[in-house]
Amino acid sequence: MRKTILILLLGIFSIQMSVNAQRYAFVDTDYVLKNIPAYQAAQEQLNQLSRQWQAEIEKIYQDVSEMYKTYQTESVFLSNEMRVSREEAIIEREKEAKIMQNKYFGQDGEMAKRQESMIQPIQEQIAAVIREMAKEEGLAAIFDKSSGVLYLDPSHDRSDQVLERLGHRK
Repeated sequence: MRKTILILLLGIFSIQMSVNAQRYAFVDTDYVLKNIPAYQAAQEQLNQLSRQWQAEIEKIYQDVSEMYKTYQTESVFLSNEMRVSREEAIIEREKEAKIMQNKYFGQDGEMAKRQESMIQPIQEQIAAVIREMAKEEGLAAIFDKSSGVLYLDPSHDRSDQVLERLGHRK
């Protein structure tokens, strides 16, 4: 049902645009980003950090697993107080892992902050170039190809021009 409504709205929008002789274009922002070396470098740096932080977290979870296995093996020989103490230690170590996971990968975590500081300026630069092109060419709209459009005429693709204006040639 939603798909049908979307198709109808796009059809009406297309008819309205052709009646008013408005011009439009599209840009493939994924393509543009993949052809900007600064973006690729930022992505690689973020991937390295992610792998490093993930390894730290996995090490703690391995510790928890080993602690639990040892506890299971020795629990028969431990006093009640010792069992409770070991259980609390295991739970505490698992909490450390979850806290670290949230610190690095949570919504306001270190990864989100790094992505914002490294990638957002590149995205803002692209958006500014797109707005500038739209004004210069008198375009009514520029669609992002990666957002999912039903049909695109390749003659309206401005991805290479965006890269060129950003100083990056294919």
